[in-house]
Amino acid sequence: MRALMKFFLMAAAFVMLAGAAANAQSFIGGKRPANLRAMEDQIFHKILMLPNYGVFDHITYQLNGSTVVLGGSTISLGTKKGAEREVRRIPGVERVINNIEELPPSSFDDQIRRQLVARFERTGNIYRYLQGVNPPVRLVVNRGRIALEGYVDNRSDANTMNIVARGVTGAFEVENHLIVKNERVR
Repeated sequence: MRALMKFFLMAAAFVMLAGAAANAQSFIGGKRPANLRAMEDQIFHKILMLPNYGVFDHITYQLNGSTVVLGGSTISLGTKKGAEREVRRIPGVERVINNIEELPPSSFDDQIRRQLVARFERTGNIYRYLQGVNPPVRLVVNRGRIALEGYVDNRSDANTMNIVARGVTGAFEVENHLIVKNERVR
């Protein structure tokens, strides 16, 4: 469990450093001050601890000074406001811009979600990415379109998940945003 949390913290730090490159350039030597890293860690932790944050939700964040921009999408009622409320409580956060999209209820999308989970479960080893309280892979289904979000161990797993998702009946499109944890960004 500690290894999983450490992985998530490292992944969050990587995403934040990559996503806030312009902000990071203003610091001496390109390194972010420790207090900003601590804020990023707290934001990441608060999002993961949201009570209804599940495998079909994906929340992103970007820290710009004392302003936090939340993004992504959620199917869980109250998760959008809950994320904003929890992030706003973090010391040093002065402003929260909440761009989280609340996905509309849809029996069509629910059917695709059930098929996705069932297909990944039958695939065997890939299903591990969807298990646990805070799975490393998120399945966002919006109006028949599937987005695979999160982190996998290797390129083969990312490709397999993409192929399995493309086989779901009724899905119009699949976007594979999976990040392989040991690949370098060039």
